[in-house]
Amino acid sequence: MGKEVQPRSFSREDRQRYRTKVRRCLDVFALMLNDFRFDTDKPLTGLEIEINLIDSQADPAMRNAEVLDHIANPTFQTELGLFNLEVNMKPRLIADDGFDDYEDDVRASLNDADDRADKSDANIVVIGILPTLMEHQSSLENLSSNPRYRILNEQIIAARGEDIYLDIRGPDERLRTHTDSIAPEAACTSIQYHLQVAPETFANYWNASQAVAGIQVALGANSPFLYGKQLWAETRIALFEQATDTRPEELKAQGVRPRVWFGERWITSIFDLFEENVRYFPPLLPIFSDEDPVAVLESGGTPRLAELRLHNGTVYRWNRPVYDIMNDRPHLRVENRVLPAGPTVIDMLANGAFYFGLVRTLAEADRPIWTQMTFSAAEENFHSAARDGITASAYWPRFGERPVTDLVLRHLLPMAYDGLDRWGVDPGIRDRLLGIIEGRCTTGRNGATWQTTVTRQLEEQRKLSRNDALHEMLRRYTDLMHSNKPVHTWPLD
Repeated sequence: MGKEVQPRSFSREDRQRYRTKVRRCLDVFALMLNDFRFDTDKPLTGLEIEINLIDSQADPAMRNAEVLDHIANPTFQTELGLFNLEVNMKPRLIADDGFDDYEDDVRASLNDADDRADKSDANIVVIGILPTLMEHQSSLENLSSNPRYRILNEQIIAARGEDIYLDIRGPDERLRTHTDSIAPEAACTSIQYHLQVAPETFANYWNASQAVAGIQVALGANSPFLYGKQLWAETRIALFEQATDTRPEELKAQGVRPRVWFGERWITSIFDLFEENVRYFPPLLPIFSDEDPVAVLESGGTPRLAELRLHNGTVYRWNRPVYDIMNDRPHLRVENRVLPAGPTVIDMLANGAFYFGLVRTLAEADRPIWTQMTFSAAEENFHSAARDGITASAYWPRFGERPVTDLVLRHLLPMAYDGLDRWGVDPGIRDRLLGIIEGRCTTGRNGATWQTTVTRQLEEQRKLSRNDALHEMLRRYTDLMHSNKPVHTWPLD
């Protein structure tokens, strides 16, 4: 949803015209899927990483525009909160040494940005939820200055018609509060993996991504604290679902779909997802382009389908379909959005290797996983993993309900190895990255468990208050983040 927009209000006529234009785009997209040549020659991957800014006291640093000026790199841009930035890495193949290339590029970009941020008394930290962020800092005043965020906030609150209610229950602690803006969403910082796929195989890759989403979250959880409370292992999931919910209680009771959505069925085509978006979700940002997609298609051009793409950007699927154009050729991507940022660059690349390898094997299986398990089982795995993290159990066909770590070690890691071989990943790089996933499973330690264990020790052994313990934990986290050593090897004292 990175489209630049100017401050404005929308009329009823705008919304009616936009609905018509989106449906016109959808019709053209259907024709393109049947007859158009999409770019599938060398399927690229991509990474987007959302990051936080902290000051010398490990508190949120509300100065992203100033930091962005110092960074002066077009791959960085603002995100929702004044303490957020996002970096978009150059797409590339993961064959051969592609992952090493990613590692060098991401580390160099983040280190350079961190050095430049220091000019504004700020440092970069890559973490799912900034543990020192407090509720009073999640306010409308701390939204980034870009007008698109203000407009999006106005439209979500107007659609809901009342304040947003947050209610997240952890094992021992619970957060219940109201907010008059979407500002709490800024606490959610994630990494998004992009995978370019052909139209005829898109459904297989999306279904496979949905099936493994819970496994990914269990292994990669890194967001156990929000507003000083220990909640879910991956609290970011619940927070994002609730902080952008346009439905009051009555519409929830009627079964109206949420805009942050896991989905409700396996698909047979990418068209299913775009059609659902148009059918179920009213537009939040009815902004028009001058393009007539029918005329462009009939003249032999490549329609940009701007309205359909913008609307798709305001439906927050955990695995989102993407239609995009590069060098005047259209392509399709699965955008995997389930994981938090951090703890280190090598941890994020290990998560990516596991995802890319596993979905390749599952997407090409003779008997697809989505023919053996219900969609509701995949969704239950996802939310159980968000609550329990690496200690979660998950349902998997033929094995029933099993601890995630056991399921990964015995059955899913071999699939990931096979999938990376199919992508042509260098064996040494493959072994290094998937060895990190194995290490997490054997130690039972990921970002969330490290954070909670260290915080508890600081409270119990050093008698620190929760607030002081979180600040000390975050300082240690930030130092260890720069080591680029996998989180399962980090010291606990």
